[in-house]
Amino acid sequence: MADKTAPAAQLRLEWVYGYRGHQCRNNLFHTATNDVVYFVAGVGVAYNHREHKQRFFLGHNDDIISLALHPDRRLVATGQVGKDPFICVWDSATMETVSILQGGHERGVTCLGFSSDGQKLVSVGLDDQHTVVVWSWKKGRMLASARGHTDRVFDAQFRPQSGEALVTCGVKHIKFWTLKGNSLETRKGVFGKAGEIQTLLCLAFGQDDVTYTGTLSGDIYKWKGTQLSAAVQGAHTGPVFTLCNSAEGFASGSRDGSVRLWDLDFKPIAKLDVAASPHGYAGLSVRSVSWAGEQILVGTKDSEIFEISVRERDKPKLLIQGHSEGELWGLAAHHTKNVFVTASDDQTVRLWNMDDKTLVGRKDLDQKARSAAFSPDGTHLAVGLVNGSFIVLKSKDLSDVVRIQDRKEVLHEMKYSPDGAYLAVGSNDNFVDIYSVAQRYKRVGQCSSNSSYITHLDFSQDSRYLQTNSGARERLFYKLPAGKRVTNRDELNAIHWATWTGVLGEEVNGIWEKYTDVTDVNAADTAFDHEVIATGDDFGLVKIFRFPCVKKGAKFRKYVGHSAHVTNVRFSHNKQRLVSTGGADHAVFQWRFLPEGSDASDDTPDPSPDSNDEQSDSDLSDVAELDSDVEQEQQINYDRTLYREDMPKLKEQFKKEASAAAVKGTPKRQRAPSGGLKLEFIHGYRGYDCRSNLFYLSTGEIVYHVAAVGIVYSKDSHSQRHYSAHTDDILCLSLHPARDLVATGQIGRDPAIHVWDAESMKTISILKGGHSRGVCAVDFSGDGKRLASVGLDDNHCIVIWDWKKGQKLASARGHQDKIFVVRWNPHLADQLVTVGMKHIKFWTQTGGGITSKRGTFGDVGKLDTMLCVTYSQDGTTALSGAVNGMVYVWNGTKLASAIKAHTGPVFAIQTVDKGYITGGKDGAVCLWDEKFHQPLKTFKIQRSSLAQDPPAILYKDLPPVRSIALGMGRILVGTKNGEILEINKTGPIHLLVQGHMEGEVWGLAAHPSDHVCATVSDDRTCRVWDLTAHRMRALRILKKPSRSVAYSPDGRALAVGFKDGSFAVIDSTSLEDMASFHHRKEDISDIKFSPKTGKYLAVASHDNFVDIYNVLASKRVGVCKGASSYITHVDWNAQGKLLQINSGAREQLFFEAPRAKRQTIRSDEVEKMDWASWTCVLGNTCSGIWPPSSDVTDVNASHLTSDRRILATGDDFGFVKLFDYPVKGKFAKYKQYVGHSAHVTNVRWTHDDAKLISIGGADTAMMVWTRGEKASGGRGGGAGSHIESEESDSELDDDCGYDSDVQREKETDYKAKTYANPIREMTGTKPHLQEKEPVADPRRRVSRNKAAPPKVRRVDGSVNKSGIQDLSLEFVHGYRGFDARNNLHYLPGGDSSVVYHAAALGIVYDVATSKQSFYAEHTDDILCLAVNRHPKWKGVVATGQLGADAAIHVWNALTKETMSIIKGHHTDGVCSVSFSANGKFLVSVGIDASHMVIVTKWANGVKIAGAAGHTGRIFVAEFRPDSDSQFVTCGVKHVKFWTVVGGELIGKRGVVPAQKGGGSDSVQMQTMLSVAFGTGDLTFTGAMSGDVFVWSGHNLVRTVSRAHTGPVFSMFTSPNDGLIVTGAKETMSTREGGAVKLWDREMKKCRAFSLGRDVHADVVKSVSREGKGKILIGTRNGRVIQLAEKGGTLQTLICGHGEGEIWGLATHPSRSLFATASDDKTVRLWSLETMSISHIANVGGPARSVSFHPDGTLLAVGMKNGEFLLVKADNLEIVARKRDRHSIVHDIKFSPDGQYLALGNDDGSVDFYGIRAEARLSRAGICKGIPSYVTQLDWSADSTMIKVSTGTYETLVFSAPSGSPVPLKKVEQVTWATWTSVLGREVVGIWPRNSDRGDVNCAHLSHGGKALATGDDFGLVKLFDFPSEEKNAKHKRYVGHSAHVTNVRFSFDDKYLISAGGDDCCALVWRCQ
Repeated sequence: MADKTAPAAQLRLEWVYGYRGHQCRNNLFHTATNDVVYFVAGVGVAYNHREHKQRFFLGHNDDIISLALHPDRRLVATGQVGKDPFICVWDSATMETVSILQGGHERGVTCLGFSSDGQKLVSVGLDDQHTVVVWSWKKGRMLASARGHTDRVFDAQFRPQSGEALVTCGVKHIKFWTLKGNSLETRKGVFGKAGEIQTLLCLAFGQDDVTYTGTLSGDIYKWKGTQLSAAVQGAHTGPVFTLCNSAEGFASGSRDGSVRLWDLDFKPIAKLDVAASPHGYAGLSVRSVSWAGEQILVGTKDSEIFEISVRERDKPKLLIQGHSEGELWGLAAHHTKNVFVTASDDQTVRLWNMDDKTLVGRKDLDQKARSAAFSPDGTHLAVGLVNGSFIVLKSKDLSDVVRIQDRKEVLHEMKYSPDGAYLAVGSNDNFVDIYSVAQRYKRVGQCSSNSSYITHLDFSQDSRYLQTNSGARERLFYKLPAGKRVTNRDELNAIHWATWTGVLGEEVNGIWEKYTDVTDVNAADTAFDHEVIATGDDFGLVKIFRFPCVKKGAKFRKYVGHSAHVTNVRFSHNKQRLVSTGGADHAVFQWRFLPEGSDASDDTPDPSPDSNDEQSDSDLSDVAELDSDVEQEQQINYDRTLYREDMPKLKEQFKKEASAAAVKGTPKRQRAPSGGLKLEFIHGYRGYDCRSNLFYLSTGEIVYHVAAVGIVYSKDSHSQRHYSAHTDDILCLSLHPARDLVATGQIGRDPAIHVWDAESMKTISILKGGHSRGVCAVDFSGDGKRLASVGLDDNHCIVIWDWKKGQKLASARGHQDKIFVVRWNPHLADQLVTVGMKHIKFWTQTGGGITSKRGTFGDVGKLDTMLCVTYSQDGTTALSGAVNGMVYVWNGTKLASAIKAHTGPVFAIQTVDKGYITGGKDGAVCLWDEKFHQPLKTFKIQRSSLAQDPPAILYKDLPPVRSIALGMGRILVGTKNGEILEINKTGPIHLLVQGHMEGEVWGLAAHPSDHVCATVSDDRTCRVWDLTAHRMRALRILKKPSRSVAYSPDGRALAVGFKDGSFAVIDSTSLEDMASFHHRKEDISDIKFSPKTGKYLAVASHDNFVDIYNVLASKRVGVCKGASSYITHVDWNAQGKLLQINSGAREQLFFEAPRAKRQTIRSDEVEKMDWASWTCVLGNTCSGIWPPSSDVTDVNASHLTSDRRILATGDDFGFVKLFDYPVKGKFAKYKQYVGHSAHVTNVRWTHDDAKLISIGGADTAMMVWTRGEKASGGRGGGAGSHIESEESDSELDDDCGYDSDVQREKETDYKAKTYANPIREMTGTKPHLQEKEPVADPRRRVSRNKAAPPKVRRVDGSVNKSGIQDLSLEFVHGYRGFDARNNLHYLPGGDSSVVYHAAALGIVYDVATSKQSFYAEHTDDILCLAVNRHPKWKGVVATGQLGADAAIHVWNALTKETMSIIKGHHTDGVCSVSFSANGKFLVSVGIDASHMVIVTKWANGVKIAGAAGHTGRIFVAEFRPDSDSQFVTCGVKHVKFWTVVGGELIGKRGVVPAQKGGGSDSVQMQTMLSVAFGTGDLTFTGAMSGDVFVWSGHNLVRTVSRAHTGPVFSMFTSPNDGLIVTGAKETMSTREGGAVKLWDREMKKCRAFSLGRDVHADVVKSVSREGKGKILIGTRNGRVIQLAEKGGTLQTLICGHGEGEIWGLATHPSRSLFATASDDKTVRLWSLETMSISHIANVGGPARSVSFHPDGTLLAVGMKNGEFLLVKADNLEIVARKRDRHSIVHDIKFSPDGQYLALGNDDGSVDFYGIRAEARLSRAGICKGIPSYVTQLDWSADSTMIKVSTGTYETLVFSAPSGSPVPLKKVEQVTWATWTSVLGREVVGIWPRNSDRGDVNCAHLSHGGKALATGDDFGLVKLFDFPSEEKNAKHKRYVGHSAHVTNVRFSFDDKYLISAGGDDCCALVWRCQ
């Protein structure tokens, strides 16, 4: 219909009035060409104030709220609001999009800032966390993101001269950020005393790390680094909204209406009072200032832009004006002049000149204004207000004429009658009042029939009638002036309307889309002469339609710019312009109206979407009828109930079920077969729903696809090679311009695109994460560097990839309907085109986004469905094939010509050297000239044209052509019918490959004596295949779909079962009918002849019966009844007397033949029987084929070899599997082969078991496999391809023994260690939350002239007389060996420096000086470490830590500088890291449930690839020493060999070959603990049993048996000579035994090294070796040893505690010694002078506390079991031990006089023991009544009292040794010998605000009495002044421990502080300063 087509008229945006000043700042700049850039609504504006012209950027779809200018002053970045907001970077000169940045924010982008080099962009979002994102904007890639702040962030800027440092500020905060890797590290600004904490609104930067911020109070703060250093008081009298850096200095702008200029030292230069200027006004608020040279731009809150010359500061020039904040609804055009009026909620009425584009008049009102109208003569202007009144003004000077109020609610609409006699006023209270103009606006009538508020009014031409629209969707008519309603249809039809601004009525039905609300279209206006109506709607669109447009869903042209609802539209009096107003954006847009036939050639092309909207053309009658093939293709549903990607979840279920089965005593899983399969040939080609998927390679071979396999076919040898890495149906294929690489896209939940080498068949790259459901089109760019893909999601998203890196470069929504093809322009690298259902779109890549323009058909053609597209050789022209048989030729986006090319749809078109080739549904292939004017030659595909050498059978003449390619002087053709043909231009047509057509294939039968098989399908064909020649031998077209087929025993007949319940017997050679029967109504699911003579035929149907027929007599002789569900399989016994039946109810039934009598047979008897065939899937002999959680339909088919050794199955997951027969038990092991896409419907062995045939259901493919004795190991080769078998899981197999250390590592729960929870449970109210305790009569504390006694006794020996001011970390006693490995290395270049880790510290140890230096940026336990061995990255180390947001730090071991921090890829923790050979890449493994394996480019933290690693723990991941893309992971019962391919990881499990016969000596997979590498592709892995497995590729080739007697925890490949070092746990002594061994490169010879007699030392967890003959060894118990290879001498470098918490810590009273006691069952004595261990004593159990005797001779040790010991302090020899309790001794202390020993116990008691010279221990007293366990003990200086701290946060004091409580009064006067308590008024300040998540565990007062050290559950050591009686006291904090600090002690002379860690097992020594 004509009225439903879009109008030919157009709009061009001419001017935008206004500037966004409210709620925005810093959004106004001069460009390099001195234009002014800013934004309003959703439009970016570049204003040339010299010529008074504007240019527009219209790439946004909602309000722009932020803007930044690039350092080149040409590019602009703008950010918008919205659900999925994005950032556009655009060129202010061309107004073209340069880049689109998507996906970083929610709600909106509030701040933007470029780095000084212009390479990066920072943005801040409006989400709750105000996320800060740093972008590489050219690539559209997010570099890093972090939570900004919980409250608003107002500004974000990079520091000048830095691309890594940036600053953000906002509500009461400022943050200083540094970009490190993919992380943003932040430091908060410290306000200090220089200024009060307040909101900071803007930023500027000075020299030398100085930052300036504008504040809410009007001050300007100066920051030096992160410290507030000074404040410019009273810089302004109101908030400072904007600061600007310039070469001359700084400019600031404020709400006080002034701009101040400052010099470079921030000294004032001048003040510009804009509010007091001639254009200023009271309340003017400056929101943006830009100072460039002599010019200053000022933007105000009320939408003005001023330009001020520095020389003439008192004469600001007003450039731009607009309405201020508030909705804008009122709009009217003058009837004789190019003037219009607007009325707004900002309480102003404004007159605008359309020609000059200026404001010519303004009147301020006392009310918000909502409507306006000019009188016909233009003298009067009426304005409607929100309070129900209206005011009439003189148009000339806007002076008042009259003001009238007859209503109380808002006046929405008003209009003068054409004769000027009346004014109609429509209000919100449902009335229209009529006023007489001549009678000074006296009300003369009222229209009162509307039931809702009035929205629109229109007068008739004769001024006698009025029509109204209301909110109730009423359109009513009234007669004037009285307002009587008119309902007479004849009277109404005679009315001619003067205007049409209403949105209701038959004439405007077409402006409404289906299902729209009555308020969606807000306004309309009509140009009657041009038959056009313009509308404004709630979606921010201005649209133009034809008028009238009677039918709904009319097509239109739409124009964007307004951000939200467009409130009004009006044509100018001469219809040359259209004006539109925005509601929330309060913007006024002026458009040029270009009517049909006007010449717009001189106009600048409008970047707005000037096109027909794709949502409005769904029911157009002028679109051609859809072709049946296209319609069928469009309706294909590619969704899967279950995707192959779901297999990991099923494997998890499998593990659970199998584990449960193991507990119940189920027999051991049956082994996998030793033989394997090789894919020889695939019959089929996917043509029915694909196109352009067939190409010639550079070698002359042909590449195409079917099922999940990419195929390279050699026509010379008629052989194939196969690419089988896909997991589901391949839907598209593209060839690289070099014609050697192939890209294929598949179906999937997260579908993948594979790029692979057609020669080697190896994967080059895998691209994932861009699509859902499937990938339906791919294409390489002309230079081959990029790949475009289209998805099957609802929006058919288009993604552009850097396929080599696997990175997504850009993406965009494609189209609402299916896209068929995407094509790159071969010469313009950023241009591409897509075609599909009723559309063609031309796309341009812009950074991270893609912009599009729809093809414009004009008068040349009509919109139609496009099926194919190509570009001309020079890229200037595009040609698209349509469903109507036309080929459309496009110049740019405009259609140039249309040529009829085929009868029916044009499915394929290709560009060739001198023209084009097309292929259509008509079965014709046409060659065209270069200009596509006429066909040069046409080829018809017919049987008569086929070459018959070898014989060929075509399904039918003129098959629809779906793909064409030219090469080698021939034309390659792919048809919808699954055929591939080659056309010789001068000779016959050769049929190369063929297969079944669309429709499921179920029927399969193998010939009884020949390599021939038969298949039947839903495509209604029966086909006979030659399995030797790989060609179709015979074809018969059937009348109905068929589902089963069987050969007679002599091979002469075929029985075919149909879907309708009938079956037929046909001749196997001629395929002619011999007999037919029809006794059933449902599918014949299986059919089989009886063996030997084939006398009987069993026919199984889906209606639960099996019919037995006498073939010779042609009659039914029996019916097998009793099945409760459909029959799935049937088999005869060898004698033909017994039938076995399987049903859908999982029944296995037996019937005697031919009478069909039911039989009951035991399972063991069934196994003994001789069966003619076994294709059933049920029974005891095949119970192991069923996967976990499967139903009876999951395994579709099986077939047993004639030798009864191998059972093949096909299942719903697309797998062909081989099992050893019989397959008893559950979950038997298997070998599985991929290739089919979804369900494998049938499998059959050939008569001699040499080949296996499998058929796919939906994929229509028939695959021929060759059987071999060994499983295949590679791809490629000649005829056929090795499809690697995937072995069944081995996790549940026995692990070749048990080892306690390995088991402990497996079971470690790191998640429990991640969070800062209290290390011991405490109850009660924490000290800082308790009410202040009363002080016992403070007047009595001091008597006259007598000082109060000191709280704590001071010791004169302190070296820090003035107190301890600071701590520095001196030494760490510890090394993490108990759960880590390969974490100890020499730094490259020698053996002088060793790097390792302990606690949260990276440690560099200088062997020569025994000094340590530290990297202390981690926040929790470091779990792994790797050294970069590339010369370029000398000294670079990577460390991974524990934590919920686990981080990897890359740092320089020489400078301790952080080089990169990588976050966001792992959760819970990182357990292994390794650098690649070139040093640029890093592989890491997480400890999450999936054990994610991630490869990153560590310098910028960009993730290259990632994958789930394994279900069990992975212990190590290591790159091959010579590779940047290959690495190996080892862990619980697995080894995986990984390759980085593009953006994905391909992992191959290590294959342990099955051994014939099995047996106890057969090798099986074990838990692997370590890895090393040999020459070539050799890999060595250390096993739990002590063996070393040797792998070539991913296949096991041999084992080094008993390389060690226990688990091989560590292996190291020497970088210089390739020798291999192994470290292990030696469980027994052997002649050649040793925990460390040095091996040759092939691990055939070794030299062993012993580590001495200490058993603990023999558990080696890490080894490393440099070329100077030294081996570095790390042990489980925390020891680091250096071994000299020459003499085997050992040097202990580091010694620490083993695994177990350290609680006991004490310092010697007079010597530089300290002692520690640990859960590792040892007590250790350490020297502070040499920083080494002095003695170790094994005390037989976990020790929890320790104390020195006052004379230093004895050491008391409290045990976890309640025992305590006395040992000699000089050698730790035990002199006494006693045990009176069975609970933990938490603290133990000698009395100051040395007479007593106090023990604080877990059972709430304190015991006193007398200490005698003969070391007899006798209990002298007990403290009772303690409410909880004891935490700390402190003696009084006189040894008469003891203070007890408890787990209920209470402190009690008892007399010693009696144990009686001491009154409070007496306690106040006590002087304590020590202070270790964390409780009491004196130390309440040590408790932090966040202590609800953790406790303060320990404290110690220095001997000088002025400094108190504490340790807490957050891993912090803190230093306080003593006493600390004020809550949240100031302190200094020190990091190094990972989680809980359990104890702290000062040395006797206060020279050192020692701290002990709980989980980290370390003792840290701090130097006091």
